[in-house]
Amino acid sequence: MKARLYAFILALVMALWAPFGAAQTTPIKALVLYDAPATGDYQKLAFAYAIMLRNLLGHWNTDVDLQPVEQYASSQVEQYDVTFYMGGIYDNQLPASFIDDVHNTDKTVVWFKYNLWQYAWNPNYDFRDRTGLGFYGLVGMNGQPTPQNPEPGFFDTVEYKGKSLVKYYSFQNGVVAADPDLGIVGVEDPAKAQTLVTIRNSKTGQVAPYIVRAGNFWYVADMPFSYIGPRDRYLVICDMLHDILGVQTPTIHRAMVRLEDVGALVLPSTMVTLTDYLHGKGIPFSIAVIPFYRDPLGWYNDGVPMEIHLADATNLRASLDYAIARGAKLVMHGYTHQYGSMRNIHTGVSGDDFEFWNAVDNEPVPEDSIAWALGRLDAGLAELQLNGYHVFAWEAPHYQSSPKAIRAAVQRFPTTYQRVVYYTSDEPDFNPANPARDFAVGQFFPYVIERDYYGQRVLPENLGNIEYDIREIDPTSNFDYTWEDLLLNAEMAKVVRDGFASFFFHPFWLDPDVGTPGFEDFKKLVEGITALGYTWVGAHTLTPPGWLGLSQAP
Repeated sequence: MKARLYAFILALVMALWAPFGAAQTTPIKALVLYDAPATGDYQKLAFAYAIMLRNLLGHWNTDVDLQPVEQYASSQVEQYDVTFYMGGIYDNQLPASFIDDVHNTDKTVVWFKYNLWQYAWNPNYDFRDRTGLGFYGLVGMNGQPTPQNPEPGFFDTVEYKGKSLVKYYSFQNGVVAADPDLGIVGVEDPAKAQTLVTIRNSKTGQVAPYIVRAGNFWYVADMPFSYIGPRDRYLVICDMLHDILGVQTPTIHRAMVRLEDVGALVLPSTMVTLTDYLHGKGIPFSIAVIPFYRDPLGWYNDGVPMEIHLADATNLRASLDYAIARGAKLVMHGYTHQYGSMRNIHTGVSGDDFEFWNAVDNEPVPEDSIAWALGRLDAGLAELQLNGYHVFAWEAPHYQSSPKAIRAAVQRFPTTYQRVVYYTSDEPDFNPANPARDFAVGQFFPYVIERDYYGQRVLPENLGNIEYDIREIDPTSNFDYTWEDLLLNAEMAKVVRDGFASFFFHPFWLDPDVGTPGFEDFKKLVEGITALGYTWVGAHTLTPPGWLGLSQAP
C-alpha cells in the first residue's frame, strides 16, 4: 500500500512539475560568439555578456557552446541551429570567414550592437539586397553631461508590449554610468525585413528600430545585458528568445514569495503573523533558513561572542514548526551567513554578512576551494537534518559566492532559488591595472533556468525586496525600496510571456522596535501582485521530483 501511495504521489508531483508548453525532445544547438581582443582594457567584458546570454538559453532544452569570435572556423554556423554574436567591443576586427558565413547561411544568426558595419558597409556583400536593411552608424549621448545639464539624454526607452522599459543612467562626480551607444538601422525593403521593437530618445522624441528581423538574420541595436534591472530592456530579450529559438510557449504568469534570513533570533510572533496571513490566503511560501547563528564579535550582544546551534534555537524551531505545519517549505540560506570572525562587510553577524565571498577585498576568501565549501554545506545540511528539517533548494548569502563555492553547491543541491553573480574566471583577478582583468556580473532571471553557466538549476527571484531607511537603528539599512516599487517591477515582468513575480521579505520588518509599516506593506504587495493576474505557486513545486520526494514530502 505504501509503495502504491508513493508511486501515486511521485506521479502527481511529476505532473505538477512538468514544464508548460510542448516538450523539446531534441536540444537546440546554440553557438555564442563573443569579442575577445588580445589588447585593450575590456578583453573579457564581452565574455561576461556571453555568459549571461548562455544562462538565459538554459531556460530551454539547449546545448550551448561559448567561443571567442576570433577563433571562429569557416562554416561553423552550419553546425548549430542558432548563432549569437555578442558585439561587445567597439571595432573589434571580425574574421572574414564569420562575415562570409553570416551572409550566406540559412541558419538563424543574432547580432548584438557593435561591428555590424564590418558586414553592412563591406563592398564585397550586398547587405541591403540580402537583408532589406540599411545600417547608418552609431549614436550615443545627445550631448556631454555637465553639472548644469546632467541628463542630456539618449535613446533610453524601449517600447514593448505597451510598456516603456527604461535603460539605467547615472551621472555622479563627473562620471557617467550607462550604456548609451545604439546601432542605427532602418528597414529599406519591407518585403525582406521588419522592425519588431522600437526604442525612443526620451529627450528628443526620436524613435529608432531596436530589434529588427530579416529572415534568418536578427539585429539587436544595443547590448541588453549591460546595466540590467527589473524595468529594463533586458526583459525584452528574455521574452524574445522564445521567438528567436522558435519555441512556442503559452502565456502564464506565476508568483512566489520567500521569507528571508530566518535565523536563531527571529521573533516567533512575526513568523506567526506572516504565516497566518499567507496560509489564510492559500498562498504557498518558502523560508530561507540560516542553520547556525554566529555573532563572533558580540556586535548585538554587548561585545560578548554568541553562537546558537539549531538544536538550541528555540525561537527558530518554533517558528519553522508553525510554518511547516501550514505548508511552508525550507531553503538553506548559507550555513552561518557570515564568515569567520571578521566584519564581512557589515557586522560579522549571521544574516548581515557574506559567507562564501570576501566582500571587503572583493575576492575569494583565503580558504576558498570546492572541498572547503562542501564542508560548510554539509555542516548546514547536518544541522537541519539532525533536527528533523529538510530543504528543497539552496540560496547563497547575499546571492554571491566564489566560482568554486558555486560549483560545490551544484554537488549538493539540484536546485537553487536566487540571483547569481557570475565570473569570467574560476580564480578572478579584478586588478584594474591588468588589461586582461576579470569581470563579475550579477544576473536575475524572470523564469526558471534549467541549467546555467555553472550547471545550476535556478528558480527566479526577480522583483527584489521591501527596504526601509532605518539608519538610526541599523546603519546597513539606509535606503527605501517600497512595495509600490516591487509592484511596478511585477507589472513590467509581465512582458515576459512566462515571467514570474518572485520576491522575498524580511520578517524583522514586523518587529515593533523597528517601527516600520512592514506587515501592511507586505499585504499591499501580495494583494497587488494578485490583482495583476499572477497565480501563486510554491517554489518547491518547481523542484525536480526525485529530490523533492526524497528530502521533503510534498
